[in-house]
Amino acid sequence: MSEEITNGGSASYNRTRNLTLIGLMTAVLCILGPFSIPIPVSPVPLSLTNFAVYITVYTLGMKSGTLSVLVYLCLGTAGLPVFSGFSGGLGKLAGPTGGYLIGFLFLALIQGFFMEHIPGQRLSSILGMIIGLAVCYTFGTVWLAGQMSLSFSAALSAGVIPYLPGDILKIIAAAIIGPKLLTTVKKI
Repeated sequence: MSEEITNGGSASYNRTRNLTLIGLMTAVLCILGPFSIPIPVSPVPLSLTNFAVYITVYTLGMKSGTLSVLVYLCLGTAGLPVFSGFSGGLGKLAGPTGGYLIGFLFLALIQGFFMEHIPGQRLSSILGMIIGLAVCYTFGTVWLAGQMSLSFSAALSAGVIPYLPGDILKIIAAAIIGPKLLTTVKKI
């Protein structure tokens, strides 16, 4: 899939359409991102943000999807309550979960790269989501360990292990919903 989804229209129409889709998917990130469930074993809550990133990249591709995630992070850093638990601000980005938030950029880039450059749409997107999430988690875990003076394994136990079953479900859901959403968006 190309970064700008074309529908045979003019260049101006396609740019406007792409910017509108970026705004729409940023809104989806802002709506789903704040909903979270705190868990007692970790400072990192369960959230739908990575699922929203998967769907955003499916819809927009690598470049525009990553741009949408960047806009989401900028809105949250500016103070809008779009991060987990309806929080926002520079303190949230610089805090213990900030590495996972920044890691969403890596997730978007990697998933998009796999979708656009490796044949086999569904398999390549699943592989991209898994590898992208692994990079996101690695970045976030190192950040969490540094922020909370934990060993890497202790941060991994607090910030990754409890989330893996839910992440498997989110990847499966995105692999089912994403292609259908992409087909619908291409018709617009």
